[in-house]
Amino acid sequence: MDNDNVVALAAPATVSDPLTDLLRSGARRLIEAAVSAEFEEHLSAFASQKLADGRRRVVRNGHLPDRQVLTGIGAVDVRVPKSRSREGSPATFRSSLVPPYVRRSASLDAAVPWLYLHGVSTGKMRAAVAALVGEEAARGLSANVVSRLKRVWDEEYRSWCQRSLDDDWVYVWVDGIHSGLRGDDGKLCVLVVIGVNARGEKHFLAIEDGVRESTQSWREVLLGMRQRGFARPPKLAVGDGAMGFWAALDEVWPDTAQQRCWMHKTVNVLNCLPKSGQAKATQGLREIWMAESRAAAERAFDDFLERYEDKYPKAADCLARDRGELLAFYDFPAAHWTHIRTTNVIESAFATIRHRSSRAKGCVTRQSMLSMIYKMGMSAEKSWRRLRGFRQLAKVVEGVKFNDGIETVEDSRAAA
Repeated sequence: MDNDNVVALAAPATVSDPLTDLLRSGARRLIEAAVSAEFEEHLSAFASQKLADGRRRVVRNGHLPDRQVLTGIGAVDVRVPKSRSREGSPATFRSSLVPPYVRRSASLDAAVPWLYLHGVSTGKMRAAVAALVGEEAARGLSANVVSRLKRVWDEEYRSWCQRSLDDDWVYVWVDGIHSGLRGDDGKLCVLVVIGVNARGEKHFLAIEDGVRESTQSWREVLLGMRQRGFARPPKLAVGDGAMGFWAALDEVWPDTAQQRCWMHKTVNVLNCLPKSGQAKATQGLREIWMAESRAAAERAFDDFLERYEDKYPKAADCLARDRGELLAFYDFPAAHWTHIRTTNVIESAFATIRHRSSRAKGCVTRQSMLSMIYKMGMSAEKSWRRLRGFRQLAKVVEGVKFNDGIETVEDSRAAA
């Protein structure tokens, strides 16, 4: 990127405030105590091993050289103890808290791709991090280091794309992320798929390059997922009205139910109305998707169409064309409705990427964009919780029917 295409950051002051110093000293003591506890556990594992003269086989052997680890509060000095064996067999201590050669905390490594996607170029990364955690902590983030990190992320992303997807995936959310950035041959678009398995765990399933969300692009994504073990079709797919995905879904998994995203549909309908009437229309749409039963939703649907079809036919047609797909969620457990009515799980994870064009207008390679989005996605995935009502996912997998969100009981089972 050129210097004109990055966020201008003021040079960080070279002062140290007492609160940060206190936090760093406290962090160092906490790390030392935790590492010491790890070391004692390591020694206790060899406590019963004695030499012929009764001495312990594994003993302390001082400390490794002091090193600094970059964290969210700046650089923290770390001392890791060493052990040695009095005979030839190895007894090396390796801390899980501060592994060998680690110089940055995971949270700081996650911040680097986030800054990059917000318009901070490789050359400006050190100044950006210095503004956050201080000049001393940012010394290790040279342009070469950031470039090396990007290559590592690229390798991680390529390996991630080949992993197995052998699991029972119940629902999938799909969307196309349009970054606004120029790529090698046009605007960049990334096709994203998130799935939830029968245990309620949400994971990214695909983050791949796409061409205007075309049917062919989505077909390649779905076929690639199937080749990697996604053998059983999902019970429900949630997405916006992009025709490319739904056409591809009909070819690859024709038995999967389709749910249109209510947030996307609301925006599309409101775009067909004057601003003066959008608040009232929003309330009318809300009465549809918040109805407690399909029958109540159908009545609210009819009321909305009757109210707007004469004066604003485009708005009415926009809503009516996906009527069945907008109400598909009523055939699934009510506890899942808040999750499957929209693609918010994708929107929340990638909101910052959609707005990057307001920060930078430079050209990046498609591979760089994919690896950066992958890193942000993996960072977001760590904070996800299990799906609400996840215990009912097993019933959905088994094919149990739900009516208005409530499990239906067959006549024979009711008689028994």
